[in-house]
Amino acid sequence: MALWRIRATVDDRPGYLSVLTASLALRGVNILTVQVHTTEAGAVDDFLVDAPDSLTETELLAAVERGRGRNCWVARSEARGLADQPTRVLGLATRLVRDPEAAGEALRVLLGADEVSWRPEPAVDGPGIGDTTMRLADPTGGTYTLRRLAPSFTPAEYARAQALAELAAAVARRAVEQVALVLPDGAEVGVRPATGDDVPALVSLHETCSARSRQRRYLGGAGLPPVARLRRLAEPERGLTLLATDVDAPGEPVVAMANLLGEGDEAEVALLVRDDWQRRGLGTALLRRLVRHAEQSGYAALVLHTHAENVPMLRTLRRLGRPAPVDRDGPVLTVTVPLPVTAPATG
Repeated sequence: MALWRIRATVDDRPGYLSVLTASLALRGVNILTVQVHTTEAGAVDDFLVDAPDSLTETELLAAVERGRGRNCWVARSEARGLADQPTRVLGLATRLVRDPEAAGEALRVLLGADEVSWRPEPAVDGPGIGDTTMRLADPTGGTYTLRRLAPSFTPAEYARAQALAELAAAVARRAVEQVALVLPDGAEVGVRPATGDDVPALVSLHETCSARSRQRRYLGGAGLPPVARLRRLAEPERGLTLLATDVDAPGEPVVAMANLLGEGDEAEVALLVRDDWQRRGLGTALLRRLVRHAEQSGYAALVLHTHAENVPMLRTLRRLGRPAPVDRDGPVLTVTVPLPVTAPATG
């Protein structure tokens, strides 16, 4: 006996599936597992079967077609195919918990893709599926593109892949969650990603910063940013916002905010540190964490805009020890920090 995978579209009408299974049974084919993918064209049934060694691929296709199956595809399978889909998905989820950078390889295994690639910018045509291509939004920014010659991707597979990508993103965010950071002067702060619940704390941070600090951060007026803008900064569509909290103060107030905002293959960075926490190494520590995150996310460069008179920020950038070309437009400098050309593991 030999293991085969069979995929065919069956009209979603009473009795049609039984006709297909009867046609296979007449040729000694034993159905071991079946998955049903609902589509607009009908139910796509995915079978793992045990067939006589003498049965050829052509004969299997003929049996499916006689059973009223359409758009048939068959391929030899291996013993590992005996694991049911929930078991396989749980195994891949466990792998991602241990290594969120393996998202690309996990997607390849989940869907049996021939190729998986990742780009830091959103897909031009948006996420979606075609016969041989799937474009998947990476929740941390960017797009996965999966390709396989056959069988065609289904909406159910797209939903599974998106759920797996979201799990990988959640695990990656957890990897940079609350850590204790000891500054050169011995002070300790907590560092964690921001969420939408942090908007009131961000309002308080801006209120306790001097007008000069706010002006240096936003390059314009020194007033308080609108709450809507702070909400977007707390949960950027692409990128990451880190908060530093004073763990020794009541309520652990936020004393610094570091933003990484993705746009194309570059990411803009910005810092806001409360006045009494400036010149203590906190900005440098937060910037280094953003650089590491940007490298892992596959961005080609970091871009930072600052006033030419903002000597503390320029000093912080120099501490990175990386070449950083500077362009000047009046009083504003644009500093570009190239990053190594690396991308998340994609198999």
